[in-house]
Amino acid sequence: MKRLAAFALLAALAASAQERQPYQDARTERRDYSGPESSEPGADVSEVRIGYYGPSDAGHPEGGTLWLGVSMAVEEANRDGGYQGLPFRLVPWWSENPWSAGPSAVVRMVYVDRVWAVIGSLDGAATHLAEQVVAKARLTLLDPVSTDKSVNYAGIPWMFSCAPSDKALAAVMGDAVLQETGGKFVLVSSTDHDSRSFAAEFQSWLSRHHAAPKLHLEFHPHADLQPVAGQVAVFGAKAVVVLAGAPDAGRFVRELRRASSSIPVFGGSSFARRSFALYAGAAAGDVRFPQLVQATPRAAEFEARFRARFGFAPDYPAFYGYDAMSMMVTAVRKAGLSRSGIREALQNAGRWEGVSGSIEWNPAGRNERPVSLSLGGLIW
Repeated sequence: MKRLAAFALLAALAASAQERQPYQDARTERRDYSGPESSEPGADVSEVRIGYYGPSDAGHPEGGTLWLGVSMAVEEANRDGGYQGLPFRLVPWWSENPWSAGPSAVVRMVYVDRVWAVIGSLDGAATHLAEQVVAKARLTLLDPVSTDKSVNYAGIPWMFSCAPSDKALAAVMGDAVLQETGGKFVLVSSTDHDSRSFAAEFQSWLSRHHAAPKLHLEFHPHADLQPVAGQVAVFGAKAVVVLAGAPDAGRFVRELRRASSSIPVFGGSSFARRSFALYAGAAAGDVRFPQLVQATPRAAEFEARFRARFGFAPDYPAFYGYDAMSMMVTAVRKAGLSRSGIREALQNAGRWEGVSGSIEWNPAGRNERPVSLSLGGLIW
């Protein structure tokens, strides 16, 4: 009798816990800035400087296409008159080791180069570092490509992210994987920051749907992936989900296809980068991954212009880089040279129809639109 009463009490407590609502959920509340104007234009302003936290090298394996997309938007804005006759100019700073030199690069942009806003960066880790600086300096950070949702959970009104988050990507991937495999799949993930974040989001989605991978293998960036691919090939799963940076993901898929030519492969946003296709080679042709660019006439027109100029198709960073800079130009033209005004103009931009598709901020400053799954190796 006592045991039954104890079970009843536990059940009542569990039901009560499920019904509890948080006192405040910052994810659902819009963040506004109500402080003073953080900067005033000087009389000697001869150009509108926009910081760019990323490599300004078109040949950079991870950031080259992002730089090309942003640069195209700047060139077009200047051909269209700039801002009241003043040209826009990108001020780039970057370090291949952002954890040691990244914050100082952003500080230099803000306090030495006196930029009006910052665009960047390549991934969630570098964006987090830049976010710490702009929160103190009070100027906008527009994140083109990171899918790490936690960059928008710091409660900072100056932070906006163009790409859908890992939460949206995990949902579309999880649905497809479970439908195809019935839960009999392998998860392979890297230990870098963004891959860990995506893996945690993906596993959280699986848990809510009472599923889990039959095997989870982790590897360090730049590791020898032949043994990992061999282990997956002989395991007997119906599919493999790969969450890793673009070069590592490409190398893994290449090794996997040498060991097994038939197992279906699902990947994250890194599969939509040009560098993934370059590392994977012919093996990139039959993978499935979230399609981060909507197929619209604007997307097709941008692809044609980009391909004609650079000789290859744009990947999703190129699309989103172009959109991020285009949105920034529009905000400056609307608000003038005012850091807080630029932030407010971006926040109130409404639904933006860009070359990447629609961009509209949720209360946390993230473009959380639905995504679909790409089939057959499309870059975007």
